[in-house]
Amino acid sequence: MTTAGGAGPAATAPPAPGPRTTGGKGARRPPVLRLLARPEVGVFLGAAAVFVFFLIAAPAVRSGGSMATVLYQSSTIGLMALPVALLMIGGEFDLSAGVAVITSALTASMLSYQLTVNVWAGVVVALVLSLAIGAFNGWMTVRTGLPSFLVTLGTFLILQGVNLAVTKLVTDDVATDDISDMDGFGQARKVFASSFGVGGVQVKITVVWWLVFAALATWVLLRTRYGNWVFAVGGDQDSARAVGVPVTFTKITLFMAVGFGAWFVGMHELFSFNTVQSGEGLGQELIYIAASVIGGCLLTGGHGSAIGPVFGAFMFGMVNQGIVYAGWNPDWFKAFLGVMLLGATLVNLWVRRTAARR
Repeated sequence: MTTAGGAGPAATAPPAPGPRTTGGKGARRPPVLRLLARPEVGVFLGAAAVFVFFLIAAPAVRSGGSMATVLYQSSTIGLMALPVALLMIGGEFDLSAGVAVITSALTASMLSYQLTVNVWAGVVVALVLSLAIGAFNGWMTVRTGLPSFLVTLGTFLILQGVNLAVTKLVTDDVATDDISDMDGFGQARKVFASSFGVGGVQVKITVVWWLVFAALATWVLLRTRYGNWVFAVGGDQDSARAVGVPVTFTKITLFMAVGFGAWFVGMHELFSFNTVQSGEGLGQELIYIAASVIGGCLLTGGHGSAIGPVFGAFMFGMVNQGIVYAGWNPDWFKAFLGVMLLGATLVNLWVRRTAARR
Protein backbone atom coordinates (compact mmCIF):
# COMPACT_ATOMS: atom_id res chain seq x y z
CA MET A 1 0.00 0.00 0.00
CA THR A 2 1.28 3.45 -0.86
CA THR A 3 0.68 6.86 0.51
CA ALA A 4 -1.64 9.28 -1.22
CA GLY A 5 1.32 10.90 -2.95
CA GLY A 6 2.70 7.52 -4.10
CA ALA A 7 6.00 8.12 -2.42
CA GLY A 8 6.27 4.60 -1.04
CA PRO A 9 4.87 2.30 1.59
CA ALA A 10 3.04 3.94 4.41
CA ALA A 11 5.04 4.14 7.63
CA THR A 12 3.30 2.68 10.64
CA ALA A 13 2.75 5.42 13.20
CA PRO A 14 4.53 4.73 16.47
CA PRO A 15 2.26 4.07 19.44
CA ALA A 16 1.49 6.99 21.65
CA PRO A 17 3.90 7.10 24.54
CA GLY A 18 2.36 5.75 27.77
CA PRO A 19 3.08 6.88 31.27
CA ARG A 20 6.53 6.15 32.56
CA THR A 21 6.49 3.31 34.99
CA THR A 22 8.74 2.07 37.70
CA GLY A 23 8.35 -1.50 38.86
CA GLY A 24 4.94 -1.76 37.15
CA LYS A 25 3.49 1.29 38.92
CA GLY A 26 3.27 4.93 38.00
CA ALA A 27 6.41 6.80 38.92
CA ARG A 28 4.35 9.63 40.34
CA ARG A 29 1.29 8.84 42.38
CA PRO A 30 -1.68 11.20 42.36
CA PRO A 31 -1.32 14.12 44.82
CA VAL A 32 -4.22 12.84 46.93
CA LEU A 33 -2.52 9.50 47.50
CA ARG A 34 0.78 11.16 48.30
CA LEU A 35 -1.04 13.31 50.84
CA LEU A 36 -2.82 10.31 52.38
CA ALA A 37 0.54 8.58 52.81
CA ARG A 38 1.61 11.31 55.25
CA PRO A 39 1.44 9.94 58.83
CA GLU A 40 -0.34 13.01 60.23
CA VAL A 41 -3.19 13.19 57.70
CA GLY A 42 -5.35 10.47 59.23
CA VAL A 43 -5.18 11.94 62.74
CA PHE A 44 -5.87 15.43 61.39
CA LEU A 45 -9.09 14.18 59.84
CA GLY A 46 -9.94 12.36 63.07
CA ALA A 47 -9.23 15.43 65.19
CA ALA A 48 -11.40 17.56 62.91
CA ALA A 49 -14.24 15.02 63.20
CA VAL A 50 -14.00 14.93 67.02
CA PHE A 51 -13.90 18.74 67.13
CA VAL A 52 -17.02 19.09 64.97
CA PHE A 53 -18.79 16.36 66.95
CA PHE A 54 -18.33 18.15 70.27
CA LEU A 55 -19.18 21.53 68.76
CA ILE A 56 -22.58 20.00 68.00
CA ALA A 57 -22.99 17.80 71.08
CA ALA A 58 -21.65 20.30 73.63
CA PRO A 59 -22.49 23.93 72.75
CA ALA A 60 -20.42 25.13 75.73
CA VAL A 61 -17.28 24.14 73.80
CA ARG A 62 -17.90 27.02 71.38
CA SER A 63 -16.87 29.70 73.90
CA GLY A 64 -13.35 31.09 73.93
CA GLY A 65 -12.79 30.11 77.55
CA SER A 66 -13.77 26.51 76.87
CA MET A 67 -11.43 26.26 73.90
CA ALA A 68 -8.61 27.71 76.02
CA THR A 69 -9.23 24.93 78.54
CA VAL A 70 -9.22 22.30 75.79
CA LEU A 71 -5.93 23.63 74.45
CA TYR A 72 -4.44 23.64 77.95
CA GLN A 73 -5.41 20.01 78.53
CA SER A 74 -4.01 19.15 75.11
CA SER A 75 -0.74 20.95 75.77
CA THR A 76 0.00 19.09 79.02
CA ILE A 77 -0.30 15.83 77.08
CA GLY A 78 1.32 17.13 73.92
CA LEU A 79 4.47 18.39 75.62
CA MET A 80 5.31 14.81 76.57
CA ALA A 81 3.79 13.15 73.51
CA LEU A 82 6.30 14.98 71.27
CA PRO A 83 9.52 13.44 72.66
CA VAL A 84 7.74 10.11 73.16
CA ALA A 85 6.80 10.20 69.46
CA LEU A 86 10.39 10.94 68.42
CA LEU A 87 11.53 8.01 70.54
CA MET A 88 8.93 5.75 68.92
CA ILE A 89 10.06 6.84 65.45
CA GLY A 90 13.52 5.79 66.60
CA GLY A 91 12.18 2.32 67.36
CA GLU A 92 11.85 2.51 71.17
CA PHE A 93 9.37 3.65 73.79
CA ASP A 94 9.49 4.67 77.44
CA LEU A 95 7.12 3.31 80.08
CA SER A 96 8.67 5.47 82.80
CA ALA A 97 7.64 8.80 81.25
CA GLY A 98 4.63 9.34 83.51
CA VAL A 99 6.34 8.78 86.87
CA ALA A 100 9.46 10.59 85.62
CA VAL A 101 7.37 13.77 85.47
CA ILE A 102 6.60 13.44 89.18
CA THR A 103 10.19 12.51 90.02
CA SER A 104 11.36 15.76 88.44
CA ALA A 105 8.76 17.85 90.26
CA LEU A 106 9.47 16.18 93.62
CA THR A 107 13.21 16.73 93.21
CA ALA A 108 12.86 20.44 92.51
CA SER A 109 10.34 20.95 95.31
CA MET A 110 12.04 19.04 98.10
CA LEU A 111 15.55 20.24 97.30
CA SER A 112 14.43 23.87 97.27
CA TYR A 113 12.31 23.63 100.42
CA GLN A 114 14.52 21.40 102.57
CA LEU A 115 17.72 23.27 101.74
CA THR A 116 15.96 26.68 101.70
CA VAL A 117 17.61 27.69 98.44
CA ASN A 118 16.30 29.61 95.44
CA VAL A 119 13.82 27.43 93.56
CA TRP A 120 15.89 27.77 90.39
CA ALA A 121 18.55 25.62 92.06
CA GLY A 122 15.97 22.89 92.45
CA VAL A 123 14.84 23.37 88.85
CA VAL A 124 18.38 22.92 87.54
CA VAL A 125 19.06 19.84 89.67
CA ALA A 126 15.75 18.34 88.53
CA LEU A 127 16.77 18.93 84.90
CA VAL A 128 20.11 17.17 85.41
CA LEU A 129 18.39 14.24 87.13
CA SER A 130 15.75 13.93 84.38
CA LEU A 131 18.38 13.92 81.65
CA ALA A 132 20.38 11.35 83.62
CA ILE A 133 17.35 9.05 83.90
CA GLY A 134 16.82 9.33 80.16
CA ALA A 135 20.50 8.66 79.48
CA PHE A 136 20.40 5.62 81.76
CA ASN A 137 17.38 4.19 79.94
CA GLY A 138 19.04 4.72 76.58
CA TRP A 139 22.40 3.34 77.66
CA MET A 140 20.85 0.23 79.21
CA THR A 141 18.74 -0.40 76.11
CA VAL A 142 21.65 -0.08 73.70
CA ARG A 143 24.26 -1.73 75.92
CA THR A 144 22.26 -4.81 76.88
CA GLY A 145 20.13 -5.21 73.76
CA LEU A 146 17.08 -5.69 75.96
CA PRO A 147 13.75 -4.38 74.68
CA SER A 148 13.11 -0.84 75.87
CA PHE A 149 9.81 -2.15 77.23
CA LEU A 150 11.67 -4.16 79.88
CA VAL A 151 14.29 -1.54 80.65
CA THR A 152 11.82 1.29 81.14
CA LEU A 153 9.38 -0.96 83.00
CA GLY A 154 12.15 -1.49 85.53
CA THR A 155 12.79 2.26 85.68
CA PHE A 156 9.07 2.87 86.09
CA LEU A 157 8.91 0.60 89.15
CA ILE A 158 12.09 2.07 90.64
CA LEU A 159 10.90 5.66 90.26
CA GLN A 160 7.43 4.83 91.55
CA GLY A 161 8.87 3.35 94.73
CA VAL A 162 11.47 6.06 95.20
CA ASN A 163 8.92 8.84 94.71
CA LEU A 164 6.74 7.53 97.53
CA ALA A 165 9.48 6.37 99.91
CA VAL A 166 11.71 9.45 99.70
CA THR A 167 8.80 11.88 99.93
CA LYS A 168 7.51 10.19 103.10
CA LEU A 169 11.03 10.06 104.53
CA VAL A 170 11.74 13.74 103.91
CA THR A 171 8.33 15.36 104.50
CA ASP A 172 6.53 12.75 106.68
CA ASP A 173 3.74 12.97 104.14
CA VAL A 174 2.88 11.80 100.61
CA ALA A 175 3.05 15.37 99.29
CA THR A 176 5.73 18.03 99.28
CA ASP A 177 5.53 21.32 101.17
CA ASP A 178 4.19 24.52 99.62
CA ILE A 179 7.04 26.49 98.01
CA SER A 180 5.01 29.47 96.76
CA ASP A 181 6.72 31.90 99.17
CA MET A 182 10.28 30.93 98.28
CA ASP A 183 12.79 33.02 96.33
CA GLY A 184 12.51 32.64 92.57
CA PHE A 185 9.05 31.07 92.64
CA GLY A 186 7.40 33.99 90.84
CA GLN A 187 9.96 33.99 88.05
CA ALA A 188 9.75 30.24 87.56
CA ARG A 189 5.97 30.37 87.54
CA LYS A 190 6.07 32.89 84.70
CA VAL A 191 8.16 30.51 82.61
CA PHE A 192 6.34 27.26 83.34
CA ALA A 193 2.81 28.03 84.52
CA SER A 194 1.73 31.58 83.69
CA SER A 195 -1.23 32.74 81.61
CA PHE A 196 -1.74 35.61 79.17
CA GLY A 197 -4.81 37.25 77.71
CA VAL A 198 -5.98 36.87 74.13
CA GLY A 199 -9.23 38.61 73.27
CA GLY A 200 -10.37 38.52 76.87
CA VAL A 201 -9.52 34.81 77.27
CA GLN A 202 -6.72 33.56 79.50
CA VAL A 203 -4.42 31.13 77.69
CA LYS A 204 -1.81 29.04 79.49
CA ILE A 205 1.83 29.47 78.53
CA THR A 206 2.09 25.70 78.05
CA VAL A 207 0.09 26.07 74.84
CA VAL A 208 2.79 28.33 73.42
CA TRP A 209 5.61 26.03 74.55
CA TRP A 210 3.77 23.06 73.07
CA LEU A 211 3.53 24.66 69.62
CA VAL A 212 7.11 25.94 69.75
CA PHE A 213 8.47 22.51 70.62
CA ALA A 214 6.31 20.93 67.92
CA ALA A 215 7.74 23.31 65.31
CA LEU A 216 11.28 22.63 66.55
CA ALA A 217 10.75 18.85 66.48
CA THR A 218 9.33 19.05 62.95
CA TRP A 219 12.35 21.03 61.78
CA VAL A 220 14.74 18.55 63.39
CA LEU A 221 13.02 15.56 61.79
CA LEU A 222 12.68 17.01 58.30
CA ARG A 223 15.62 19.38 57.91
CA THR A 224 18.56 18.01 59.89
CA ARG A 225 20.95 15.09 59.68
CA TYR A 226 19.86 14.04 63.14
CA GLY A 227 16.30 13.65 61.87
CA ASN A 228 17.56 11.27 59.17
CA TRP A 229 19.37 9.30 61.88
CA VAL A 230 16.14 8.98 63.89
CA PHE A 231 14.24 7.48 60.96
CA ALA A 232 17.20 5.27 60.05
CA VAL A 233 17.67 3.70 63.49
CA GLY A 234 13.92 3.18 63.78
CA GLY A 235 13.70 1.47 60.41
CA ASP A 236 16.70 -0.87 60.73
CA GLN A 237 19.42 -0.04 63.21
CA ASP A 238 21.86 -2.63 61.82
CA SER A 239 21.64 -1.17 58.34
CA ALA A 240 21.86 2.32 59.82
CA ARG A 241 25.02 1.40 61.71
CA ALA A 242 26.49 -0.10 58.55
CA VAL A 243 26.19 3.21 56.70
CA GLY A 244 27.73 5.23 59.53
CA VAL A 245 24.73 6.36 61.58
CA PRO A 246 25.70 6.77 65.27
CA VAL A 247 23.01 4.44 66.62
CA THR A 248 24.09 4.59 70.26
CA PHE A 249 24.24 8.39 70.32
CA THR A 250 20.90 8.73 68.55
CA LYS A 251 19.01 6.37 70.84
CA ILE A 252 20.47 7.75 74.05
CA THR A 253 19.68 11.33 73.06
CA LEU A 254 16.12 10.34 72.15
CA PHE A 255 15.64 8.91 75.65
CA MET A 256 17.18 12.10 77.06
CA ALA A 257 14.64 14.11 75.06
CA VAL A 258 11.91 12.21 76.90
CA GLY A 259 13.70 13.11 80.14
CA PHE A 260 13.67 16.76 79.12
CA GLY A 261 9.96 16.59 78.41
CA ALA A 262 9.34 14.97 81.80
CA TRP A 263 11.30 17.78 83.47
CA PHE A 264 9.37 20.50 81.67
CA VAL A 265 5.94 19.04 82.45
CA GLY A 266 7.05 18.36 86.02
CA MET A 267 8.02 21.99 86.46
CA HIS A 268 4.67 23.05 85.11
CA GLU A 269 2.85 20.89 87.64
CA LEU A 270 5.00 22.10 90.51
CA PHE A 271 4.61 25.81 89.76
CA SER A 272 0.93 25.46 88.95
CA PHE A 273 -0.05 23.82 92.23
CA ASN A 274 2.88 24.80 94.51
CA THR A 275 3.10 21.22 95.80
CA VAL A 276 3.35 17.71 94.34
CA GLN A 277 1.60 14.45 95.23
CA SER A 278 4.20 11.67 95.14
CA GLY A 279 1.76 9.01 93.91
CA GLU A 280 0.69 10.82 90.76
CA GLY A 281 1.79 10.07 87.21
CA LEU A 282 0.71 6.44 87.08
CA GLY A 283 -0.89 5.62 83.76
CA GLN A 284 0.12 8.85 82.07
CA GLU A 285 2.82 7.08 80.09
CA LEU A 286 0.08 5.14 78.29
CA ILE A 287 -1.68 8.40 77.43
CA TYR A 288 1.53 9.79 75.90
CA ILE A 289 2.12 6.62 73.89
CA ALA A 290 -1.51 6.51 72.76
CA ALA A 291 -1.37 10.14 71.60
CA SER A 292 1.73 9.30 69.57
CA VAL A 293 0.17 6.17 68.05
CA ILE A 294 -3.00 8.07 67.18
CA GLY A 295 -0.69 10.67 65.65
CA GLY A 296 0.64 8.12 63.16
CA CYS A 297 3.73 6.71 64.91
CA LEU A 298 4.31 2.97 64.66
CA LEU A 299 5.42 0.80 67.57
CA THR A 300 7.82 -0.87 65.14
CA GLY A 301 9.61 2.45 64.50
CA GLY A 302 10.80 4.23 61.39
CA HIS A 303 7.50 5.99 60.65
CA GLY A 304 5.78 9.05 62.05
CA SER A 305 5.98 12.81 62.42
CA ALA A 306 6.03 15.51 65.06
CA ILE A 307 2.81 17.12 63.82
CA GLY A 308 0.72 13.96 64.14
CA PRO A 309 1.08 13.77 67.95
CA VAL A 310 -0.02 17.41 68.15
CA PHE A 311 -3.37 16.42 66.66
CA GLY A 312 -3.38 13.26 68.77
CA ALA A 313 -2.96 15.29 71.96
CA PHE A 314 -5.65 17.70 70.79
CA MET A 315 -8.05 14.79 70.36
CA PHE A 316 -7.37 13.71 73.93
CA GLY A 317 -7.91 17.22 75.27
CA MET A 318 -11.04 17.67 73.19
CA VAL A 319 -12.56 14.40 74.40
CA ASN A 320 -11.53 15.01 78.01
CA GLN A 321 -13.19 18.40 78.22
CA GLY A 322 -15.92 17.73 75.65
CA ILE A 323 -17.40 14.96 77.78
CA VAL A 324 -17.56 17.36 80.73
CA TYR A 325 -19.12 20.17 78.71
CA ALA A 326 -21.65 17.76 77.21
CA GLY A 327 -22.73 16.73 80.71
CA TRP A 328 -21.94 13.06 80.18
CA ASN A 329 -20.68 10.63 82.79
CA PRO A 330 -16.87 11.16 82.91
CA ASP A 331 -16.42 7.50 83.80
CA TRP A 332 -16.77 6.78 80.08
CA PHE A 333 -13.70 8.89 79.26
CA LYS A 334 -11.16 6.05 79.15
CA ALA A 335 -13.56 3.82 77.20
CA PHE A 336 -14.02 6.60 74.64
CA LEU A 337 -10.26 7.01 74.37
CA GLY A 338 -9.80 3.28 73.85
CA VAL A 339 -12.29 3.25 71.01
CA MET A 340 -10.67 6.34 69.55
CA LEU A 341 -7.22 4.75 69.75
CA LEU A 342 -8.30 1.56 67.99
CA GLY A 343 -10.27 3.50 65.39
CA ALA A 344 -7.42 5.90 64.63
CA THR A 345 -4.94 3.03 64.39
CA LEU A 346 -7.14 1.12 61.94
CA VAL A 347 -7.76 4.24 59.85
CA ASN A 348 -4.04 5.01 59.69
CA LEU A 349 -3.31 1.42 58.67
CA TRP A 350 -5.98 1.48 55.96
CA VAL A 351 -4.79 4.83 54.61
CA ARG A 352 -1.17 3.67 54.38
CA ARG A 353 -2.10 0.40 52.69
CA THR A 354 -4.40 2.14 50.23
CA ALA A 355 -1.77 4.71 49.33
CA ALA A 356 0.88 1.99 48.91
CA ARG A 357 -1.30 -0.17 46.63
CA ARG A 358 -2.09 2.66 44.26
